Order: sequence, then structure tokens, then C-alpha cells
Amino acid sequence: MAGDLEALGKAGAPSGAEAAGAFVVENPWLLRASLAGGTLQARLGSMVAYQGEVTFERSRPGLKRLFKRALTTEGGRLMKVSGTGDVFLAHLARQVYRLRLEDEQVTCNSRHLLAFEEGIEWDIRRVRRGLAGKVAGGLFNTHLAGTGWVALVSEGQPVLLRPADAPTYADPQAAVAWSGALETAFKTDFQARTLIGLGSGESVQMELKGDGWVLVQPSEGSPAAGGSRSRGGGGLLDLILGP
Repeated sequence: MAGDLEALGKAGAPSGAEAAGAFVVENPWLLRASLAGGTLQARLGSMVAYQGEVTFERSRPGLKRLFKRALTTEGGRLMKVSGTGDVFLAHLARQVYRLRLEDEQVTCNSRHLLAFEEGIEWDIRRVRRGLAGKVAGGLFNTHLAGTGWVALVSEGQPVLLRPADAPTYADPQAAVAWSGALETAFKTDFQARTLIGLGSGESVQMELKGDGWVLVQPSEGSPAAGGSRSRGGGGLLDLILGP
């Protein structure tokens, strides 16, 4: 792992305007992505300014990913950014964090994905069966793999936790991203008193195990308009989308 998450694990938030290849954090809320004739994928509508000769077009996810996105509501809309110049990207003034993948994998919810380089492949993967409709963070999430820079956004400064150090659980809505080596499962704390409004409000937690990291924001998030919450799996949906 390299990038701003590495700094988070050591001494707090990264400083602004740090050079890092194609992605530079101009300030905590703004990413500058530099293009030299290549392309990148960015969250649809996230461009706030650009300098140079740059074009934007809605990305075509392909038939399989389009079908998964329609069934699960995971996999946020992306745009293809091409040309030469600097593009400034942001989303709701949320804090920006960069992650460098070196033939590695990471999982995130699409609402936390800001941009990634063309060397990164993406897909929609199921986290775990069961608990249909119970987990707002999603039974399905966006899976990124390859080599290149990824930019994530967080509501407030997140904390980086390493499950190898201690048993680790997170609210599914607060988990921004986690490394590909981790195993995930859902723990329930459902009691009879939950039915009469006396529950803790924390009846579902995501358990993470293994050697890796998870990034957790200090907010349970706000549901996006139109519903960014993933639909439950099971039956035909499981057969179509696979493991």
C-alpha cells in the first residue's frame, strides 16, 4: 500500500499539494489529475475545473457490469476523461485520499470512489450472502484491481485500522474501503427489544479478518438520492452475479 493511507496510519492527515504521479491533492477536498494524452475514469459530474485540451464522455461499463449495476444499484456512474492537461475533481467538498495499487486489489463502496487511472479494472462483487436489505453499505461493492492511482473520498478524516492487530468490526455505512486480502462477514446483534424500538441502532456490523487494512470514516453517511443502497442477494441474483 502506498499513498495518503500510508501517512494516515502513521501521523494523521496528509499535507496538501503533494505530488504523486498523475494524482495530486491540491487541498484536502480537491484532487488534480494530470493527463498526458491518456485517460482516466472519474465519478460522473465530479469535474469542477480543468486546464488544457480535455474531453469528457459517459463511460460504457459493458453489458455484464451494466446488468450487475442495474440489479444491485452498486457501481456509481463514471465518466471517461481523455486528453492533455489538468483536471480538478471533487465531490461534495469531501476529503480526498489517494491510494497506489501495485498489482493489488481494493474494495470500496461506489459512493466513496472519486477517480482511478486507466491501469485499474473495476467490477461489482458480492461481499457476502444473506442479510438481504439489512446492510446500507451494501452486500455488493465495487472491486478495483491492477496498477495505478485510486482516489477515494471520505466524510471527515478517516481512521486506518489493521484487523491483524485486534478483532475489527465496522459499521457498513462508515467503511470507506478495505484491502483485497481481508475476509469480510456480517455480525448481527438483533434482539427482541429491537422490534419495539429499544435496540442499540448497531444491530449489523461488518467483521474484517486477515492481514490488511480498512479505512473507516467518522460518519455513517447519507443515502444518495435514488438510493445507493445495495439490494440483497439470493436466488437468481446470486446465480447471475456469481461469488
